[in-house]
Amino acid sequence: MPRPPDYGIIYNWDGAPHSYSEYPQTMEQFLDKAYAVMQDTQVGAHFWSVGGEVERWRKDDVAEREPKTYGGARHFTGAENLLAMYERGEDPHEAMITRGHELGMHVYASVRMNDNHFSGLQPEDMARSKHRGLTQFRRDHPEYLIGDRTTEWFALSYDFSIAEVRQRRFDSIVETCNLYDWDGVELDWQRHAFHFDEDYAYRFRYTLTDLQRAVRRLADEISERRGKPFYVAARVNGYLEMCANIGYDIPTWVDEGLVDILIPAGGAASETEAEVAKFKELCEGTDVVVYPGFDSGIPGVSPYPEGGYVKDQMMTRAISARHYAQGADGIYVFNWHANGATRRDLLSTIGSPETLRQTDKVYAATNRHIVYEGDWRGAYRKDRLRGTVPVPLRETITGDGPMMIIEVADDLNTDVPSSLELRVRLQDWLKGDEVRIEWDGDEVTDLDWKYENVNDPYANQFASPVSDVSDVVWLSKFLSVDVVTPGTHQVKVALVTRNPLIESDIVVTDVELVVRFAD
Repeated sequence: MPRPPDYGIIYNWDGAPHSYSEYPQTMEQFLDKAYAVMQDTQVGAHFWSVGGEVERWRKDDVAEREPKTYGGARHFTGAENLLAMYERGEDPHEAMITRGHELGMHVYASVRMNDNHFSGLQPEDMARSKHRGLTQFRRDHPEYLIGDRTTEWFALSYDFSIAEVRQRRFDSIVETCNLYDWDGVELDWQRHAFHFDEDYAYRFRYTLTDLQRAVRRLADEISERRGKPFYVAARVNGYLEMCANIGYDIPTWVDEGLVDILIPAGGAASETEAEVAKFKELCEGTDVVVYPGFDSGIPGVSPYPEGGYVKDQMMTRAISARHYAQGADGIYVFNWHANGATRRDLLSTIGSPETLRQTDKVYAATNRHIVYEGDWRGAYRKDRLRGTVPVPLRETITGDGPMMIIEVADDLNTDVPSSLELRVRLQDWLKGDEVRIEWDGDEVTDLDWKYENVNDPYANQFASPVSDVSDVVWLSKFLSVDVVTPGTHQVKVALVTRNPLIESDIVVTDVELVVRFAD
């Protein structure tokens, strides 16, 4: 298979544009909702999510799955808009692909290999559950599920060591790929990355390779029959070691040409520290390209002081620039539900290292975001493995402290910024507490400090702050350009003095370098 085209940005549309217009939605309304976000941006490929176990948008599946009555207005709107298209003799899949081609984009079928949106449902709960995503096949075969051999939230995930599970998934992919004039198929292994009893995942990697190999043969057959390339993409974990632990044998996939586009990404959120350079080294001498992926946001990061939307943009630019510095061929975005304006700035910027130059960024230490209780508990535990924050500050014998890593991509001697600000956020800090901060081994002195606004739901519900003090403080210092070179920088934060009356730790939650080109 020849090397895939330069897509710049791959946009995975996993949303539901059929739900975004009043019933009955016209086909033109549907296509506008789907493509407004991508049109006239740097997006070169559209990966359309066809669903998980049951492919959405197929007429027979929709008619069979939808009830005669609906639990709510939103469910009615989405389902009836879709059914109305088929009743009018229209095919949303076909129209989606045609419109994408008219706009100069390639369109892929994106298949969620082991999607689990069952909100922690357990196998023994299926019989009495009315969850719409539960197929009869899953209900009839609880023995095909991982159950208590993985994290609780993903108990209903299929066990891919079982031949019947893999065959059913492959049969569905064959049907999906042959139905329409796709330009390729994506196997989204990361939605969700719980495929085996975790004690056996590495040893069972041959079973996933077998399925990947079967899809490669299918793609080659389609390519030969149609007389044009039919590409295979795979979304995998951001760390090669974790890929092996999950069951993805990436070296074999690359050596055998079982994949054309590798997408190192998180399982349930953005993987901010994907090992792009290692993936690129593995692919050297082949036509396999690497598109590190973003999810809907970067959880666990304080939105202060820019606000969530602006800070997310600044961090996304910084991470994209860092990916390109490690050799990324482009950027992949997932779960970016948007209209024509919401993400346009990023989608017109992050598709090239050149357009990222002289844009405001926040380079941040990797946040290890783990959810232990509530929704999506356990989902993030395979991502951001080397996160250095949050970390408690403890007394040490030598006065040492934890080291945070900041990776800078900008050449700031060529593109000179208006300011460079080092920021450190401390949780549960009290005036009088002292810490020592170092940048690449040199102590940073004369730090400014400022309390973060108290998030009091009673005082602030009408934007009326009451308190002048909080338990969160930001320490900051403007740095000179000569100490911020492209590459790796180390920030150390060590405890000097802690109020002896307080039992809790001071916690370093965020370490950031803010690069601004505008005043």
